[in-house]
Amino acid sequence: MHLLNLGILAHVDAGKTSLTERLLHSVGITDEIGSVDAGSTHTDTLALERRRGITIKAAVVSFPVDDVTVNLIDTPGHPDFIAEVERALGVLDGAVLVVSAVEGVQAQTRVLMRTLRRLRIPTLVFVNKTDRRGARYEGVLRELSGRLGVPVAPMGTVTGLGTREAAFRPARPAPDTLADVLADQDDDLLAAYVDGSLTRERLRAALVDQTRRTLVHPVFFGSAATGAGVPELIAGIRDLLPPADGDPEGPLSGTVFKVERGPAGEKIAYARLFSGTLRTRDRVNFGGREGKVTAISVFDHGTDVRRETAEAGHIARLRGLPEVRIGDSLGVPRTGPGQVFAPPTLETVVVPGPDTDRRSLHLALTRLAEQDPLIALRHDEIRQEVSVSLYGEVQKEVVQATLADEYGLTVAFRETTPLCVERPAGTGGAAEFVKKGANPFLATVGLRVDPAPPGTGVTFALEVELGSMPYAFFKAVEDTVRETLGQGLRGWRVTDVAVTMTHCGYWPRQSHAHQGFDKSMSSTGYDFRGLTPLVLIEALRRAGTQVHEPMHRFRIEAPADTLGALLPVLAALRAVPRTTRTHGALCVLEGAVPAARVHALEQRLPGLTRGEGELESAFDHYAPVVHGTVPERPRTDHNPLDRKEYLLNVAGRTGS
Repeated sequence: MHLLNLGILAHVDAGKTSLTERLLHSVGITDEIGSVDAGSTHTDTLALERRRGITIKAAVVSFPVDDVTVNLIDTPGHPDFIAEVERALGVLDGAVLVVSAVEGVQAQTRVLMRTLRRLRIPTLVFVNKTDRRGARYEGVLRELSGRLGVPVAPMGTVTGLGTREAAFRPARPAPDTLADVLADQDDDLLAAYVDGSLTRERLRAALVDQTRRTLVHPVFFGSAATGAGVPELIAGIRDLLPPADGDPEGPLSGTVFKVERGPAGEKIAYARLFSGTLRTRDRVNFGGREGKVTAISVFDHGTDVRRETAEAGHIARLRGLPEVRIGDSLGVPRTGPGQVFAPPTLETVVVPGPDTDRRSLHLALTRLAEQDPLIALRHDEIRQEVSVSLYGEVQKEVVQATLADEYGLTVAFRETTPLCVERPAGTGGAAEFVKKGANPFLATVGLRVDPAPPGTGVTFALEVELGSMPYAFFKAVEDTVRETLGQGLRGWRVTDVAVTMTHCGYWPRQSHAHQGFDKSMSSTGYDFRGLTPLVLIEALRRAGTQVHEPMHRFRIEAPADTLGALLPVLAALRAVPRTTRTHGALCVLEGAVPAARVHALEQRLPGLTRGEGELESAFDHYAPVVHGTVPERPRTDHNPLDRKEYLLNVAGRTGS
């Protein structure tokens, strides 16, 4: 049988999980259709997912369609859980994008379709809720081609639109409906259409070919609630989307896209295999580490089934890899697109409840971070606080509910703040020498910092000879530089900086007469790790740094007559419109807004636009903080800004 790893994606409340339930019922995997409202769905297994009626974690379930086994991945629709969507995209062979026939194309729909096309993932569109009052046909097709800017091919019509009797009437490929769309991408097809030699078979073959090459997107209409249009969608999945490829005899190559804990607390890794065959008891490299796979299961007929092997194309659940992490490559790393979505730009402090044990909270948060590596933790041992990075406010509720339901821990949160960065404002250098001045370390370190282009991150280079001291000492300096730059002059991560080592020196292994090696007379890695933060921070102090806050690009579509009420609010939120266009009764504003103000804009927009405004936003860049007090972040290190405090903490001495 062929395999197809299929993703279902949509904006919030388009009916994505309901469609998943209908698909499973239609192919005979389930006897009853799970209900989102009743909390009885098969893919939303978290308690909060069932209560809120939203998908939070990507879920995998499989079903057969004739000679094709479909591994279906139901992904979140809320933008706060975009990291789950990102990881799912990397394992897909095809996708179904669900759009509501009532609400039509939404902001998240645009984001998802742009990403699917950039990654060249063949995608079908399913317009759901044709049985709802207000459902549209022609209007949604215009939005798909106009607002999404993609070529679409309607696969039929709808009768009884907006009623429980709504039905999808598939149309066999006919020149008058498909040729115009397909001929735009195929001159030979256009010539055949013009001279009258175009056959239905050739048109069908062109539809399959262009769908698999992401040149066109077939559109099906129907209702997950009534089942209308679902058989036709299933046939489209089988016939139009490409099967998984990969050589089972090739070298092992796969990607871990999800990690969860089993009943005994053991890690279970979900991995897509792109090449090779993995067997139970095989030793496998993953993320620079190695482990032995103790159990393998693959998805089949709605559940996971134990197998001795998993081959290219499979999604497998693997046990026996306790150090595995999301994003790890199995075997040979696969070349492909990197991170698709931006990292989180917000942060909040987790406040334990009165009866919450801090050690238990630390363990629970660490396990949550294992499941979502973009949601980073930051531990402040001095203040006994833990911060968590977020995409949005809804994630607070998710973390809070997960800690309560799964770990019995009660927590609250402080106000969300933006995750800023620091960039060097100029060039600065500093150096300290062995046994000179107040340097208590047996090491000589000189460093220079220079600004680097945006997006560069941190680079490290040498202006000294590599052979002038042991390589381990150079490595100690570089590692410590990168660690120290996690907290700049104002406590934020320093980025887009070039660090150059300008001076180095050490004391070789020495000993007293007739005695062994004496650490007090010889340089060690400890000396270089201890001295480097002092030198680097002094170089940064001389260069100066500027705090930059995360900025989101935004697009607002709203009634044109609400523009007068909207602009003053945007100004108060420090949002800067860059372009304003009017299309009939609608206006479209595009610009930039601080990440810290996006939530407020989301809350204010409905009231300002009679509930008709639509906001699309995503991280775009970092901009210098020029308004108000420059934000600072409490330090969690030994504070090399205060030399006396630092030396007391690190070396137990203050220098002389």
